[in-house]
Amino acid sequence: MNEHEDDNTSTSPTLMEVVEARLSRRGVLRVGMGTAGAAVLAGIAGCGGGGDDAVAAPAPAPVARPLALSFTPVAKSTADVVSVPAGYTATVIYALGDPLTSDAPAFANDGSDTNYENRAGDHHDGMEYYGLNAAGARDVAGSDRGVLAMNHEALTDQFLHVAGVTANPRPPAEADKEMPAHGLSFVELRKTGGRFATVKDSIFNRRVTPLTPMRVNGPARGHALMTTKFSTAGTDCRGTINNCGTGSTPWGTFLSGEENWAGYFFRNATDNATRGGSTAGSVVSLNRFGSTQGAASRHGWETAGTEDRFARWDISRKGTSTDGTDDYRNELNTFGWIIEADPYNATQAIRKRTALGRFAHESAAFGLRAVGKPLAVYMGDDSRGEYIYKYVSTANWDAADANPANRITTGDKYLDSGRLHVARFNADGSGQWIELTTANAAIAGYTSYRFADQADVLVNARLAADAVGATRMDRPEWCAVHPVTGEVYYTLTNNSNRKVEPSGASQMAVDASNPRAYTDAPPAATAPGNINGHIVRMRETGGESAATAFTWDIYLFGAEAGMDAARVNLSSLTGDHDFSSPDGLVFSARTGLAFIQTDDGAYTDVTNCMMLVGMPGQVGDGAVQSLEYTKADGSKLTVQTRVGAKPTLATLRRFLVGPAGCEITGLAETPDGKAIFVNIQHPGESIAKANVGDPAKYQSHWPGNAGYGAGGALARPRSATIVITRDDGGLIGVDGDAVLNAL
Repeated sequence: MNEHEDDNTSTSPTLMEVVEARLSRRGVLRVGMGTAGAAVLAGIAGCGGGGDDAVAAPAPAPVARPLALSFTPVAKSTADVVSVPAGYTATVIYALGDPLTSDAPAFANDGSDTNYENRAGDHHDGMEYYGLNAAGARDVAGSDRGVLAMNHEALTDQFLHVAGVTANPRPPAEADKEMPAHGLSFVELRKTGGRFATVKDSIFNRRVTPLTPMRVNGPARGHALMTTKFSTAGTDCRGTINNCGTGSTPWGTFLSGEENWAGYFFRNATDNATRGGSTAGSVVSLNRFGSTQGAASRHGWETAGTEDRFARWDISRKGTSTDGTDDYRNELNTFGWIIEADPYNATQAIRKRTALGRFAHESAAFGLRAVGKPLAVYMGDDSRGEYIYKYVSTANWDAADANPANRITTGDKYLDSGRLHVARFNADGSGQWIELTTANAAIAGYTSYRFADQADVLVNARLAADAVGATRMDRPEWCAVHPVTGEVYYTLTNNSNRKVEPSGASQMAVDASNPRAYTDAPPAATAPGNINGHIVRMRETGGESAATAFTWDIYLFGAEAGMDAARVNLSSLTGDHDFSSPDGLVFSARTGLAFIQTDDGAYTDVTNCMMLVGMPGQVGDGAVQSLEYTKADGSKLTVQTRVGAKPTLATLRRFLVGPAGCEITGLAETPDGKAIFVNIQHPGESIAKANVGDPAKYQSHWPGNAGYGAGGALARPRSATIVITRDDGGLIGVDGDAVLNAL
């Protein structure tokens, strides 16, 4: 989504040798990376799903390249269709309102539909695929049957109602429809006759909404900052909202990140004073997370009635207690976490994993695991000027936990105790992971906010990161770990507040890891910033997930092909692979290819949002490049950055372009690598209430105009999941079956 806040005002060998090495032992895997040769091995490793665990050496050597991108690049387009390469087919399988059970009738798509507790929610986002065998048991190699676990980030709310949204005070019936359209879906998929479809009334089908009971786990469980009228002990909470990126654990559970949640809540105009004034700890915390007194909430649910399900969205201090047990003053603290759910077992309570820190979470990506060593989870905070984080577990990995008797309690073992770190990027290409702990003098002595204990540090991770002087980044979105090298990639979508000469606390100066500030039309014809975003990648020292140091460079800079190569188009992109605002990022476990998705407003005058497929290199495969800027007084500023190897048509191509007004987000693949699932989020989301009854004014009619669901060519647009397969049944993106079978 493009709703991102500015809350950070701090200043703060050969292929066969590789295969033989992989098959001969457990432990360290020395494999050259950035090549599709290594990607073949990634496919072999990905099929086992069990106890063979690999970590990457710090300086891999190149290997052969038996796989190559094999599709014709898709042209840029503003048409209201989904475009994929010749020889591929994209099919809609799960759209807003689709029934999960027989209790929900077919979706009319005219605003009259209800019962979203048993329908697909809106704004499909991150997702993961969990394989099943024919008997319905977990099967990590199950490619014909599985459970798709999905986030529903937000709403195009006007389309949920017959005549659009009613202004505050909100009618209860409208609020009761909108709330459950958020959250998560779990839906069974089966392939029959070569085609995937959802399975209505499957035992795996369920919705998780903002009202679903959940457990608070980890260091903040039972803490004073977590007490509410709903859970006076601070051990439980309700629901999840604004879920964006995802992750999948080594033991087979689903992770979901709560992103821009603060705007759903309301504080009255005198709440600061009621809490003790502008310097009171709770006020400092609320402001740092974007909750400003008197500001309207996103949907006004708190105005829909006095019932508890509505009252919880007003987090003003109203009660007389000193601990928040008689109102919802602390309700905001129960959001902003990574949550864990078991896609195979709905009876297991969903956990909010507080050890991983609280911020605007995107995805959660595990580093490569090694027996006897801790696990690492990489995360980003998606707002302008926010930070990159890493969690390291206290428990060391046990290969038996790849297939445990109880998956969710295995998560308790690894995700409830550990150390949270934040990244600092240095100009010389090095970096440090700084632990966020009360033992750190900068945190213990921070005067802007006094941390009571370690749980307070985790609840207020942004403030702790401010205290230690972490590097403010250009909107860290998704992160992904390459399945063989272990190198970590982060999309930095864009940042209009990145400046050569910053003015004001919300603006930040160009630096080595965020080096661009330039003008572009239409969004910033006169106001410079990092308009098109970039992708940074990191290599842990020694290839160790628990390392406290790393090296980095920038894999790709987003840019229009015709932009200045000296200051903007640093990756020398051409018309076959230029892009803007990278957002989703997923590596194929089968082939090692990178799927890069965009959420853009800067290039949409030329093309709708898109997905590219790349063959990533490795940190250090490019060169140091200098950018020169002229300041207002005529003096020069030189910024040096590290640019990865320039892509060619052999290593990066546009694979998909979506319909009008959409974001491309979320990717899951079947274990055999022959089908991928992609989400088309909020097509045609720009709609005023006055235009809801006039289909001629809709920006998009997809997927109705593609023959899916009610409405036809004049349908209201719907977020939806598509499945993409090759017409010849081969791997997505590459011709590699013969090579894989030979191995």
